[in-house]
Amino acid sequence: MSVLYGIGLGPGDPELMTLKADRLIRAAAVLAYPAPDTGESFARRIAAGAIRADAVEIPIVIPMRAKRFPAQAVYDAAAAEIGGHLDGGRDVVVLCEGDPFFYGSFMYLHQRLSTAHRVEIVPGVTSMTAVAGVAGRPLCARNEVLSVIPAPLGEAEIAARLEGSGAAVIMKVGRHLPKVRRVVEAAGLMRRAVYVSHASLPEERHVPLADAPDDAPYFSMILIPGEDPYAA
Repeated sequence: MSVLYGIGLGPGDPELMTLKADRLIRAAAVLAYPAPDTGESFARRIAAGAIRADAVEIPIVIPMRAKRFPAQAVYDAAAAEIGGHLDGGRDVVVLCEGDPFFYGSFMYLHQRLSTAHRVEIVPGVTSMTAVAGVAGRPLCARNEVLSVIPAPLGEAEIAARLEGSGAAVIMKVGRHLPKVRRVVEAAGLMRRAVYVSHASLPEERHVPLADAPDDAPYFSMILIPGEDPYAA
């Protein structure tokens, strides 16, 4: 029986792919991956060194505009094309930035294909844990609560999510950085907040949130560690 593999690639450094991910990609005759409507696919770039020259490639072109996401028609078409290969007895590997089930677009393909086809998930290093490593700060410890907050939320909701959290990660920062910085400052958390962009990549940058640029890239994140993770 053919298998659909959702493969987590990690945050960007190809050396952070798992051994299983590398093995499956090298063996794959059919690969699919998300791609923007302009520019290269970040997922394909991560895995490029492991992709067979004769592999059939299926770019899933997703408009990078919030008002059109998730683009259901795009995933319908991609699922139909991938399903055709699976029905023909061919395994399909879908490349996923980070982890397939942690804010990953693979979940939309899983929803469409998992009832009729065998699916296996290969977890990946998340950008969240990569950012903690870059910053050199533990995410949380003991009984602290970690909140994962998408930056596109409104200011009031971000503030509410931060309140009472022992530690927090704010994702998908990009153009929302000025708004998020206002909320973090109002919450009295600027002293602990760290800004990281392009974690694990050559262009990686990490600075206190107070020093972060207003024009942050999409692949940026804010880490607010617990008050004192090293306390006994």
